[in-house]
Amino acid sequence: MKISRLLLAILLCVAPVSTWAQTDWPTRPVRFLVPWPAGGLNDIIARSFNDKVSQSLGKTIITDFKAGAAGRIGVTEIAKAKPDGYTIGMGNLGPLTIFPSLYKQMPYSVKDDLIPITMFAASPLVLVVSGDSPIKTVKDLIDAAKAKPGVLNYASVGPGSPAHLTFELLKKRTAIDLLHVPFKGTNESLPAMFAAGDIHAMFDTLPLALPHIRAGKLRALAVTTLQRVPQLPDVPTLKELSLGDDEVVTWYAVIAPAGTPKPIVDRLYKEYTAAAGTPEVKKMLTDNGLIYIPNTMAEFQTRIADEAARWAQIIKDNKLELDQ
Repeated sequence: MKISRLLLAILLCVAPVSTWAQTDWPTRPVRFLVPWPAGGLNDIIARSFNDKVSQSLGKTIITDFKAGAAGRIGVTEIAKAKPDGYTIGMGNLGPLTIFPSLYKQMPYSVKDDLIPITMFAASPLVLVVSGDSPIKTVKDLIDAAKAKPGVLNYASVGPGSPAHLTFELLKKRTAIDLLHVPFKGTNESLPAMFAAGDIHAMFDTLPLALPHIRAGKLRALAVTTLQRVPQLPDVPTLKELSLGDDEVVTWYAVIAPAGTPKPIVDRLYKEYTAAAGTPEVKKMLTDNGLIYIPNTMAEFQTRIADEAARWAQIIKDNKLELDQ
């Protein structure tokens, strides 16, 4: 009887402390780990959102960078961090949906080690050709490819990249045959298209392609979103062209270690979603060729599962599995 009363007293004392520890979060700065180098679009997105969320939380969100292995090193650190809400970070479709099927060895499990919280920004992919190309539409591209199978080519920033897999998806849907030409980055692939004329087509992210489209160096044929994007209102979607009902975007998301308390996860979802609706963040997204796609936590997690299955099939069909 005495032991039971003692145990009850301990539980009554501990429960309020545990609840307080969760609801009072944060009591100190939060580390937001970006798995890519400082500078560039990832940096701009992270800091813009984190500035707003810091104001709402009343504590600083420290944007930190841990680059390497195309994001796998940084995501691994997030996955292995203490799940107390003080280490969170950024994920995108590579580390969360493509890499688990692309690489034979993975240092983390998306399902078991991470909590995908919300997609707070997305970059449409745009199908482009050179500004002086005779190809004016997607139909022209398909017709040209069918007339000369294996002669036309397309570029990407490497095997297994979103641009590569999206073009393989287009090839599968249209039964066309184009040669894949991988580059180390868009700083090589874009000049090869609009300067040297060595590349016939490619998918690229809208933020990178948009300045060249506006300058007339590239011609946009289609976007991969379900609706037309405000930056290119005259460019049709692949869905409009009956080339698929699924959406392909390079997205950016908040992720946390598995085991992070639900009240903290819910608060993070609330604050990053609210930040996406502020005038300053909306302007940042528009200025950088980005969009915001409203999503609940459940919708985002379903999206990850669906996209992972889609890319796994494309990777299997094209025998793209890599050792490292």
